[in-house]
Amino acid sequence: MNGLDSERSPTGREAAWANSVRPRRGHLLALLVLVASVITVLALWRSAYVREVRAAEARFVASTEDVLHRIEQRLGNYELIAGGGLSLFSSVNRPTPQQWYGYAAGMDLPQRVPSVVGLGFAGYLRRPLEELAREWEEAGYGHLDLRPLGDRPTYGPVMYLEPHTPENLAAIGFDLYSEPVRRQAMDRALDTGEPTLTGPVQLFMEDDDASGGLVLFVPVFREGRPLTPARRREVMLGWVFLPIRTGALVDEALNERRSEPDFVISDVTGGEPVALYASRGEVGNPAFTHSLRLDVSGRVWQLDFRSLPLHAAAPRLHGLQQTLALGLFASLLMYLVAWTLARTQSRAHALATRMTEDYRRSEQRFRAAMQYSAIGKVLLDSHGDVAEANPAFSRIVGLSQQSLVGVHFDDLFEDSSGPVTARHVGDAPEVSRQTRVLHRKGGHARHVQLTYAPVPGSVGEDIVGLIQAEDVTEQLRAQARVHALNRTLEQRVAQRTRELSEANQELETFAYSVSHDLRAPLRAIDGFSKVLMERYAGQLDESGQGYLQRVRGAANRMGELIDAMLLMSRLGRSPLKRERIDLSAMAAEVAEELRAADPEHPMRITIQPGLEAEGDATLLRNLLHNLLGNAWKFTRGHPDPRVEFGAEDGTFHVRDNGAGFDQEYVGKLFRPFQRLHDQKTFTGHGIGLASVKRIVQRHGGTISAEGVVGQGATFRFTLPEGEEEPAAE
Repeated sequence: MNGLDSERSPTGREAAWANSVRPRRGHLLALLVLVASVITVLALWRSAYVREVRAAEARFVASTEDVLHRIEQRLGNYELIAGGGLSLFSSVNRPTPQQWYGYAAGMDLPQRVPSVVGLGFAGYLRRPLEELAREWEEAGYGHLDLRPLGDRPTYGPVMYLEPHTPENLAAIGFDLYSEPVRRQAMDRALDTGEPTLTGPVQLFMEDDDASGGLVLFVPVFREGRPLTPARRREVMLGWVFLPIRTGALVDEALNERRSEPDFVISDVTGGEPVALYASRGEVGNPAFTHSLRLDVSGRVWQLDFRSLPLHAAAPRLHGLQQTLALGLFASLLMYLVAWTLARTQSRAHALATRMTEDYRRSEQRFRAAMQYSAIGKVLLDSHGDVAEANPAFSRIVGLSQQSLVGVHFDDLFEDSSGPVTARHVGDAPEVSRQTRVLHRKGGHARHVQLTYAPVPGSVGEDIVGLIQAEDVTEQLRAQARVHALNRTLEQRVAQRTRELSEANQELETFAYSVSHDLRAPLRAIDGFSKVLMERYAGQLDESGQGYLQRVRGAANRMGELIDAMLLMSRLGRSPLKRERIDLSAMAAEVAEELRAADPEHPMRITIQPGLEAEGDATLLRNLLHNLLGNAWKFTRGHPDPRVEFGAEDGTFHVRDNGAGFDQEYVGKLFRPFQRLHDQKTFTGHGIGLASVKRIVQRHGGTISAEGVVGQGATFRFTLPEGEEEPAAE
């Protein structure tokens, strides 16, 4: 025993060591899961952070380019306005003040372009001051109030400036050429022949404390655009100019949009930046900056943009922070799960012991279910013999439990349906069921429903399946009685169907015979009344002739009603021949027939091209002829009759602007011989729309109508494709 204990002690120590190492490995694995998940979360968060910052920067750059485009477009509009003044000099050598005023007033600059102070003209004059004053007075401009005074080789006084505001009137006579910044722009426009913009200047027509602005000069020549600068000075008349407020220019270009980034506009034409405009001042710690340059009318502008701080420029970063926190929380959760699994591993052995006890109890429950179940149960071995049967099955068969053991199961039945087996679907066996006739000892044969399920036995035990047997003899007898009643009901339904078919045939025969039998007396009435009219018209007074006309009219109308009744009966009897129909082409043919039959009625018919449907060609032509003919009839007397045939979302429609109808009586439209209008105003027999409804129903579709008295009517119908003809009514 001591030797045996000495041999077993190392093994016990190894098992104890292994049991202590396993939890440590599980905790170490949980820690590795935590580290790996935290690293992954941080890497994904960093990637999303960089991507969001780049997207915000791209949106910022796109907004700066939009601002640049808007300002450039606005400056182009100024050149168009100045070019309009230039076109006035093309038509008149030198327009008078009245002509200039009329042109400027028509443009309505204060309302359309508030940033433009006015539209003016400055002359290009190279003569002594006295001669200039004399010529100015002779031209009708009054006394020359040139400012500033002094003799200069060249003058550029303001001659016209509209509109007539006090500031603009005070600017008349001011020598623009005397100011260096304006003169530089005027000389460039003269030398290049192109519109030129000045640098920032104080607008002379505003108060001293007003903000600065810009002036756009467009040269005016007597003969087109000379090629050389020297020739330009010889034929130079002056400059059309536009004084512009810089702040108002930007506000108009941006349409007072407050979502634009902050920016500063600087004039960098001379190399050194000169501030022109600042949007809303500096912003603290901008996330992005961007600069753009704009070449505009001889000047170079630089736009320096500054975005909002990073938290405002990229608001989604706040959501990424929350995502990071959620990811770290998920990492911690994964660590807790791994730690829990490691802890659970230590309990696996204890659970295995409990499973053994559970197996024993499960076996006890199975035995109890076999013993006390009200349903017969049998365990079969691999040969199909009874290995065990419960008391319920013993009562069904009429044999004791002990005598059933070893009996071949199929020998207990009278029929030969074969052994009950389980079918396998993949790896899982499928339960099978069947009903068989069982021979009960000392009694009548019983019908039992068998349910076979594979049941594995214990190790070394030959058990392959479990069969449950339920006595269903009384249920089968009840089902047989129900089936007998159903067969009787089917015979009664078939008999009623035959009677209904015979009644329908008799009704059709009656309608056909009545319509034919009525024609003979109608022909007699019409014939004899015609003879009376032809032979004895002279012997009848006017009232008698009127009575004969009414008799003939009534006979003709009754004939039409008979024809309509026959037509209705044929619509229900003729078989459908479905084919693909071009409804647009068919409608065009029907419209031509209507025009040929009634050329006195000027009608505009609009047919939507490409309309197709599946159906019987003859019936669909009848449908279109009735609907279009109905619209043709009820638009008579309208000054501008119109009919439209089209489709919307698979629904066809025929719309007219004729007499219309009261929507309250729409239910009468599709009934035979129902009319909503006076026979004297609109003739007809009231069968057309009833035929239309029958044709649509035979094609499996629906039809509806909408109308307003005096404003026309609209008929909508559907023709489903591939639909079988509905059952006859």
